[in-house]
Amino acid sequence: MAIRNVREIGEPVLNKRCKEVTEVTERTLELIDDMFETMYETNGVGLAAPQVGILKRIVVIDVTGEDPILLINPVIMETSGEQTGNEGCLSVPGKAGVVTRPYYVKVKAYDENLEPFEIEGTELLARAFCHEIDHLDGHLYVEKVEGELFDVEAEEEE
Repeated sequence: MAIRNVREIGEPVLNKRCKEVTEVTERTLELIDDMFETMYETNGVGLAAPQVGILKRIVVIDVTGEDPILLINPVIMETSGEQTGNEGCLSVPGKAGVVTRPYYVKVKAYDENLEPFEIEGTELLARAFCHEIDHLDGHLYVEKVEGELFDVEAEEEE
């Protein structure tokens, strides 16, 4: 396992649509392990493959620090409600912004054996599903920010 470099806003790989995963190879499993390790090392709650320079539809999420979720080829099946709150991104370091997302999200995805499953989430998990799946289509949360981005450090000091 290894910590991978997180790509930052402005790098073209972050604006490209990712390819479907059709088989899970040893390299794919290594990528998944590296993504989890990178996410935990950088104190993120989610990480999408393009954020480490790989154009594959793979997402890792852990909103509690104890419940790792792997989503391969995820698709949002259902949403409801609304929540508005601060959102940040490892690819936009030091910044955050206010974003409205669904309160509830249901996702269909595949596990490391390419077995299909469905998973539901509310609140932060629902936000993470939407945020990370947006990455797979070449979109960053900054496109959805209501108002201006703000400096995270300055906000924490107030």
